[in-house]
Amino acid sequence: MLLPVKWLKEYINLDVDSKILADNLTLSGSHVESIISLDRGIEKVLVGRIEKIEKHKDADKLLVIMVNIGEETIQIVTGATNLKIGDYVPVAIIGAKLPKDIQIEKTDFRGVESNGMLCSLKELGYEDGVIPKHQRDGIFVLDKEYPLGTPIDEILGLYGEIIELEITPNRPDCLSIIGMARETAATFNKKLKLPKIMVKDEVHDIKDYVESIEVDKDLCNRYYARVIKDIEIKESPLWLQINLMEAGIRPINNIVDITNFVMLEFGQPLHAFDLDKLKNKKILVRRAKDEEKIKTIDDQVRTLTNNNLVITDGVDPIGIAGVMGGMDSEVTEETTTVLLEAANFDDKSVRLTSKEHNLRTEASARFEKGLDPNLCKTAAERVCQLVEEIGAGKVVKGYMDVYENIREEKIIQLRPEKVNNLLGTDLNIDQMVDYLERLDLKTNLNENNIDVNIPTYRLDLNIEADLIEEIGRLYGFHNIPTQPLVGVFTRGEKPYSRIVSDKASIILQGLGINEVITYSFISPKVYDKIKVEPDSKLRDYIKLINPLGEDYSVMRTTLIPNMLDLLSRNYNHGVKVCYLYEIGNIFIPKELPLKDLPKEEKTLSIGMYGDIDFYDLKEVVVTLLERLGIKDLEYTKEENNPTFHPNRTANILLDGENIGTLGEIHMDVLENYDIDTRVYVAQLNFDTIVREANLDRKYRPLPKYPAILRDIAVVVDSNILVGDLEKIIVENGEGLIEKVELFDVYEGKQILEGKKSVAFSITYRSYHRTLKDEEVNTIHQRIIENLENELDAKLRS
Repeated sequence: MLLPVKWLKEYINLDVDSKILADNLTLSGSHVESIISLDRGIEKVLVGRIEKIEKHKDADKLLVIMVNIGEETIQIVTGATNLKIGDYVPVAIIGAKLPKDIQIEKTDFRGVESNGMLCSLKELGYEDGVIPKHQRDGIFVLDKEYPLGTPIDEILGLYGEIIELEITPNRPDCLSIIGMARETAATFNKKLKLPKIMVKDEVHDIKDYVESIEVDKDLCNRYYARVIKDIEIKESPLWLQINLMEAGIRPINNIVDITNFVMLEFGQPLHAFDLDKLKNKKILVRRAKDEEKIKTIDDQVRTLTNNNLVITDGVDPIGIAGVMGGMDSEVTEETTTVLLEAANFDDKSVRLTSKEHNLRTEASARFEKGLDPNLCKTAAERVCQLVEEIGAGKVVKGYMDVYENIREEKIIQLRPEKVNNLLGTDLNIDQMVDYLERLDLKTNLNENNIDVNIPTYRLDLNIEADLIEEIGRLYGFHNIPTQPLVGVFTRGEKPYSRIVSDKASIILQGLGINEVITYSFISPKVYDKIKVEPDSKLRDYIKLINPLGEDYSVMRTTLIPNMLDLLSRNYNHGVKVCYLYEIGNIFIPKELPLKDLPKEEKTLSIGMYGDIDFYDLKEVVVTLLERLGIKDLEYTKEENNPTFHPNRTANILLDGENIGTLGEIHMDVLENYDIDTRVYVAQLNFDTIVREANLDRKYRPLPKYPAILRDIAVVVDSNILVGDLEKIIVENGEGLIEKVELFDVYEGKQILEGKKSVAFSITYRSYHRTLKDEEVNTIHQRIIENLENELDAKLRS
């Protein structure tokens, strides 16, 4: 929420710096996010009056304007077409400064001298989103006469600050200027000045315009209506437009602007219907019919369901309750009579409707948090007052009000000793009463307790602890002295799964791999992109009922698409080397349609490209698992996974259980992701890793007996796995092999076709004695014989 400080000070006499204001609001519980300065650095931009307009003699699209700026009349060349003689406009004279470091100099336009520039609102620093539509493409024309030569920043109020706030969901009363003024008054112990609402002149009778109002009492708590006639639709006064723009809302016309102004002022959304466009003099608030349609004021046709609440004229929908009005009843330049609606709708109904239609508005943002139905009359009467004040129309006498379940104030009893015990303070009753009454909470002493009347707009105050919090935040939680805790304590620590996860992250990051976090929601199309078979269980995904869009419409059953998306994005942004990992959940349904919560499997995904190959990825996986205490892994060739290359992919087995896959991504899949380099990906079941991890470390002294190194190079068939060779070497090492390290795989001219040379370095060592060459030679020869017998390996000469 944007809180213009100038507007705030209309309700409270406050003379403090905006930084001090923001700091104190933060300390008293409001969430200040930033302070925005309205000073845009504008200099020498003055109010001028257009005296003469002529066409440029050598340029059809240019005009030569004579502008009176008070002390002189200057000549300016412009291409704007929305000007006429007598208009008051902002004039940037020579030497003027505008936002974005723009400086105005004398310019020559095809032989005609221009001594300045006429300014649009955008050129004065306003964002497109708040500039009125009719002012976007032309010079800003002021709404009335102003003293010529007056600096434009004085006219537009380009001074002071705007405080940006995050309003928590439990405080919808603070989604208004008056709500924050109430908080400010309590924080600084000032008196709140609310506007005195009074309509002086009323005409006719509302019963001549509206016959009846009926509502769905379950979803509409109150419906208050008034009628305004003899309306002249035009621009709002400048003060009204400025207040709206500073609060982030674009001015439209005088009637709509007043309803928006009051919504910001009091926090109660309002809507004006063109009464002459309604088919009946009746208002019926009902549930929509399935497949019923309405064209909303954003020019979109929306198909409704029975879950949506709509405002109708007794026949057709004219608005989606609490969300957006309909185009057919919109206030336009031809409107002369409006029905003003101030209603209170069920917060859950508005929230679900807004989500269903992906339509979030200023109104829905307030209704969905819950509002006080007693605000309806106050806000509607305030609109009528402002309409009368600016001469926008005449207020019709009387009102229509459907309000059966009237919300009354409640009383909560507060125990002073409970306040001090819970806060750790030593406040007396008078101090407590003072803090509560600053917040407009009326109090009454009842023996040793305090009875507190809770206003109906404070929906967050329900129990005694809520009142204690109110006292605490005004006293200042930062003022409460630190005290040691009393009671029974337990030692908090991370769950084992988190410890393993943190350890894995440290290992992977130490290997130069960067952690990523991706969305759990993906598009169903990604399964085609990674070439998943039509009958694969990976396609048994859970569909979301109300997705953010097609790209986030199902819950993932694999992390590989997310990883490939990130690798593709980095590759196509010119990143030459990229190593990433993610530890995240995949969601496996027990059955479809979904009846129970799905199984969430923690999964590890590693993705790499650059100057690497399959064995670099394998080394990362082996290093990770070994450092987590997981050994005796087996790697088997995987040829039937369409996502991966059939000859450069392996499954990882632990005690015969498949715990993951690693390999090179298939070139067809890479083409789908616009990657034209080799990519290597591993995906492992992290829940199994947690189960099998052994983080216990025991001291083992350095070996005091020397090692004996032997190299071995054998020629085998190309389809023989290195892991199979390593397994035979270790099995025949009689427990004396300390390490087997692959250092070469060769296929080339000196090797027969269909064969490859694989070379290992074998370290022999005993921790109990010194090994002899004869003993090692015997074991080494036995290894060679078994390699030949089992895998037809030939010692390379």
